[in-house]
Amino acid sequence: MTNISSDDAATEPPPEADPVPDPTTGPSVVHHLGEPLVVLSDVDKYFGQLHVLQHINLTIRKGEVVVVLGPSGSGKSTLCRAINRLETIESGTITIDGEKLPEEGKALAHLRADVGMVFQSFNLFSHKTVLDNVTLGPIKVRKKSAAEAKKRGMELLTRVGVDSQADKYPAQLSGGQQQRVAIARALAMDPKVILFDEPTSALDPEMVNEVLDVMVSLARQGMTMIVVTHEMGFAHKAANRVVFMDDGQIVEEGDPDSFFTNAQSTRAKDFLSKILTH
Repeated sequence: MTNISSDDAATEPPPEADPVPDPTTGPSVVHHLGEPLVVLSDVDKYFGQLHVLQHINLTIRKGEVVVVLGPSGSGKSTLCRAINRLETIESGTITIDGEKLPEEGKALAHLRADVGMVFQSFNLFSHKTVLDNVTLGPIKVRKKSAAEAKKRGMELLTRVGVDSQADKYPAQLSGGQQQRVAIARALAMDPKVILFDEPTSALDPEMVNEVLDVMVSLARQGMTMIVVTHEMGFAHKAANRVVFMDDGQIVEEGDPDSFFTNAQSTRAKDFLSKILTH
């Protein structure tokens, strides 16, 4: 570093500003984004005659948090479910960490171990305890020992704030607690990316923030996340990028500040005028 004397200070130009951040990096995200992790190229999906995904091209990088917004029926959840092949596609390609999405069999099971999924309806096993729900995948799929899985499971339940519920059954928990268990279950597989399909839509309003707080924490720690949600606050806090869908198409995308304050498309402006004024 060059020393500047007091005599020179008045004429010395100010130090160079920090480098311009990546355009897909939201204002509150401090980590750097990595290489492309999830890549959708010309993806098409039909339900009968309904063209629910139309020529989708989307790249999510390692460490990126992408929030997918749009009106009901726009294709958001179908997009999310196609990424781990809960929905098949008619054409195009989807790759995860450079590997093409497998059709079926063990390769697909391995892929799903790398792609966590958190649903709006929790999908916990009702006949198993909270801890058993979290440890089942690592033991069966990752082939971890019961002791190792239990230790890791308790660490994750502590991380999401429900470790005191480990021996209870899902029906004994609130909706917010169940969804936090579902997040811990996804994390237990050490996934490369986690998909969230409207994770707070089935929750009572007072339980929403406890789940969003966990998700914001994951985003801060660099977890790659694709989040279908209507929670604008989460998008502002944690997203690197907002993707707006309508009628099966990606209409617009950009960083949260730009999208929420200066949406470019008529459809996005109309959507925001309705959702931000209620």
